Amino acid sequence: MACVEDDLFGTIFMADDRYHIHGYDEGFEEGKRQGWHEGRNHGRIHGGKLSAEVSFYRGFALTWKYLLQMNMDSKARKPLKILEALTGMIQTFPLEDPQNQELEENMKQIRAKFRQVCSLLHISTDFNGYVNSPGQLSF
Repeated sequence: MACVEDDLFGTIFMADDRYHIHGYDEGFEEGKRQGWHEGRNHGRIHGGKLSAEVSFYRGFALTWKYLLQMNMDSKARKPLKILEALTGMIQTFPLEDPQNQELEENMKQIRAKFRQVCSLLHISTDFNGYVNSPGQLSF
């Protein structure tokens, strides 16, 4: 009978440890699930921002390339050459590989090339005054 009482007291005594371990395991699994969800949302948001930025640079470069080709004077040659380099950099940008080790460095080079073109074309790189938030639309 002493054996049964020891098991009963042992079960009661160890209940705290069992619930602690069970709670830890449940919390760990819930944390993994939430972390995966938050990571996915974070990646989606920042990936979208990066994609929008690259798309802006591509549209900018193609538009100015077209405009400069229409007016081929001696002043247009240098910006045109740099715009061609910029479009080449954008075309080789690894959009499909977010884990590419050179992604950050490539983006820095594209931004620098964009600033260089803007400087040669005497265009301000500050577009804050031109962009309206959705609440400020007017017709």
